[in-house]
Amino acid sequence: MKIPATLIALTCTLTPWLHAELKLPAIIGDHMVLQQKQANPIWGWDTPGTKVTVTFAGQTKTAEAGADGRWTVKLDAVPANAQPQVLGIAGSSTKEIRDVLVGEVWMCSGQSNMGFTLQGDWNGDIEAAASKLTNLRLIKVPNVGTQEPQKDFTGAWQISSAESAKPFSAVGFLFGRYIHEIVGVPVGLIDNAWGGSAAEAWVPRAELAKDARFKQLMDDTATREAVNQSEKAKADFLAATERWKEAAAKAKAASLPAPRAPQSPEAWLTGNARPGNIFNGKLFPTLPYGIKGVIWYQGESNASRAYEYSSLFPFMIEQWRKVWAQGDFPFYWVQLADFLPKGAQPEVSAWAELREAQTKTMALPHTGQAVITDLGEARDIHPRNKHDVAARLVRWALVKDYGMQFPYRSPEFKTVAFDGAKATVTLDCFGSFLRPFDVEEAIGFTLCGEDKVWHAAAGKILGKDRVELTCAAVKAPIAVRYAWADNPVCNLFSNDGLPVTPFRTDEFEMITKPLPKTAAAALAK
Repeated sequence: MKIPATLIALTCTLTPWLHAELKLPAIIGDHMVLQQKQANPIWGWDTPGTKVTVTFAGQTKTAEAGADGRWTVKLDAVPANAQPQVLGIAGSSTKEIRDVLVGEVWMCSGQSNMGFTLQGDWNGDIEAAASKLTNLRLIKVPNVGTQEPQKDFTGAWQISSAESAKPFSAVGFLFGRYIHEIVGVPVGLIDNAWGGSAAEAWVPRAELAKDARFKQLMDDTATREAVNQSEKAKADFLAATERWKEAAAKAKAASLPAPRAPQSPEAWLTGNARPGNIFNGKLFPTLPYGIKGVIWYQGESNASRAYEYSSLFPFMIEQWRKVWAQGDFPFYWVQLADFLPKGAQPEVSAWAELREAQTKTMALPHTGQAVITDLGEARDIHPRNKHDVAARLVRWALVKDYGMQFPYRSPEFKTVAFDGAKATVTLDCFGSFLRPFDVEEAIGFTLCGEDKVWHAAAGKILGKDRVELTCAAVKAPIAVRYAWADNPVCNLFSNDGLPVTPFRTDEFEMITKPLPKTAAAALAK
């Protein structure tokens, strides 16, 4: 495994660690799982110039601690092994890492719907009761936002149990348990999610700055940084805090809820939206630990910038693959659920545009998407049914990575034909066929004519994969949309129970596309 130049450059920016004894990162410790069938980096720090020897499964690897104290060896690939082993490390001192298993390691990342804990799931109590699995291992990375790459984090591998599983990612745990029990190998899961996080915070800042597509994002970032770091911002915050204290005291005296406290300018600077912050604080300390792949649930925080996300999301995946230097490892995500009031106009849905950006990202190799437009809640951005989310997500891995035969992919738009007042849509059902839920009519389609005004359409299923659409208000349709709303009313599934992927056949201007600066300035006036 070749360590990429990007990772080496970032590592060199860290303050040197001059050790009197051997030190290991948190992710290399008792109860860990090594990724099977690939070379696994093992690293740590010691006094510069110290020879370090690592032994594991009959192998002996050596390295010398560099000027910054860091050393790295790469273990040869070994097959899955559920028998606990010891990994020995000898340098200026010695350490034994015990109860090491070999199997499949998955990173569970994104924002709050990935971070949503097992105990919060509708069936979290019984899921936790079924979590005593000695060969399923869990580790959680705490939230740290910084512009400086972090060499380590506070955490430790734990054996799966009711106590360790309850506060772990529900989607991550259930996904990993399926892999463990179906594939029959040890599984290690890394819970590395941060609620409310923006995608740009998960990307190396220097790489964003190099790409012209993200110039506006980085210009806006520089402006906000200047404001938040100014003396005026600090003074305004102190004044706002004093006003809040007075208002809170009055509210308490009147037995009323306290008003929300003002946010410190430092909160954004060290938070989950500043470009590069999470990459440096949460992802970098796990590099280059060997993994099988990543599961991801994020998008809500970027929905208002869906146009940008269509470039940013695949760019992020490419950057992760670059710094991990494991090739195009599997990367599977959950599409945005249904949320907010039903009945919104289809042409003004930022969430629909974000879903489209997610779907387009499947153009990257070894990617996949779990569609969940039937699993959300209008009044809760955190739907509590995580079991079905994980089940749809794991189908991708079971088929694509473990060679099993399961239905795994939601139907997707294929072609559309217009004939007078009718539009006929053909979907790719990936070996299945269409099945409307609850009623025979296909619900969730809209049509528009040259006026670009959308109207609900009546849908009739023809054969296995076609839907005929008509609408009295649209005499000559030119475009079709399906499930194109924040919270779409739709009922079309494959016969395997996978919902049809939202789509549009038009290329009309996206509502989340940024206005030119001159136009934006004119509107501001």
